[in-house]
Order: sequence, then structure tokens, then C-alpha cells
Amino acid sequence: MPLLEERVETLENVLTQFIVNNERTLRHLQEELLKFKEQSDLQWRRFQDEMKAFKDEMQDFKDEMREFKDKMELFSKETKEEARQRNKDWSNLAKKMGTLVEDLIAPALRPVLSKYFGCEVNMEGQRMFRRKDGDDYEIDAIAVCEDRVFMVEARSTPRLHDIEDFVEKAKKFFYFFPEHHGKKLSIIFGSITFREDVIEQASKKGIYVLAWREWEYMDILNFDRVREALNG
Repeated sequence: MPLLEERVETLENVLTQFIVNNERTLRHLQEELLKFKEQSDLQWRRFQDEMKAFKDEMQDFKDEMREFKDKMELFSKETKEEARQRNKDWSNLAKKMGTLVEDLIAPALRPVLSKYFGCEVNMEGQRMFRRKDGDDYEIDAIAVCEDRVFMVEARSTPRLHDIEDFVEKAKKFFYFFPEHHGKKLSIIFGSITFREDVIEQASKKGIYVLAWREWEYMDILNFDRVREALNG
């Protein structure tokens, strides 16, 4: 019996020590978990603060970009308006001085013909005058490509009767300019602006209208309508 009692007592001591050690380990683990939680909470709060600061910075950046965009749109609008007004003033001056062809029509011919006809101009002239058999023939401007020739007439105030005059005048073109015989002849009616009824009548007669497009650049205003009229 003494031996059994001794073994039981030893087992109890071992068990007691085990429980004590486990409790100590558990407390240590709980303390570590609490520290970890406190550190995690602190890091999370720091992360949230950093994210809030980042969002605030991004909002400030968006506000600055919106303000910059508004300023650029205003600047672009003002610049376009200044360009339109400058073109109007320039056109009015050219109209008064009688230099529409030199100042407005001629500089636009090459880019316009290249854009719409794929035409590389190899000869052009202004105020072209010919006399033959006692008759005089004058054209405001002429532009010649490989297989096309353009008769350009300009008027400061376009009128409907000008269109019929150009049609009749074009019938004598190759008589006075036989060197261009065999090329396709096209008529361009140039001015600062056109009334819609003049554009419509010119389109029906196959005459291209060249003028300011919204006061931004010189352009053919009725290219598609003329093409439909000629093909129809």
C-alpha cells in the first residue's frame, strides 16, 4: 500500500505541475493575443487614417483638375472666338480693299483641292486675262492639276444671277485657254459667306462654293450636294 500511495502522490504532483504549466502558457498566449490585437487595431487605425488622407488628397487633386479643365475650356472657347472675330475682321478688310482672291481664296485653294479632289496643283494664277479675236476674257483665279482645271470666281456679295453668269462664262473657257483642253473643268464660287439660296442654286448647277466654315477656316460648303447633283 505505501508504494501505491507514493505513486498516487507522484501522479498528483505531476498532474498539478502540468495544470500549473498549462495555465501559465495559456495566460502567456492570452497576453500575446491581446498585444497582437492591440497592435493590429493600431495598425488598422493608422491604415484607415492614411486611406482617409489619401482620399482627401485625391479629392483635392480632382477638384484642381476640374478647375484646370474649366479654365482650359474657357481659354479654348475664348481663343476660338478671338480667331473667329479676327477672321471676320480680316475678311471685311479684304472685302473693302477688293483683295478677296489674294487674301482669302488663293491661300485656301491648294489645301482644299487636295482635301476634296486629291488634286496636286501644278499651276495656278490670279487675275488671269486673255484676249482673242477682239474678245476679252478674265478669271479671278485658276488652278490646274494633272487631269482637272478649276475656274475660280470671287464676289464680295454673292448673288443668284452670278451663278448663271459663271455657267455661261465656263462655256468659253477652253476657247481662251486651249492649253487645258481635255481636262475636266470645275467651277468654284468663292466669297466670305453665302446665303443658303445661293448655295442651293450653285449646287444644282454643279458649282462648288468656297467660304468660311463657321469663321474657322475656308472650305467647300456644298461638296456632297454638288456630287449628288452631278451624279443624279
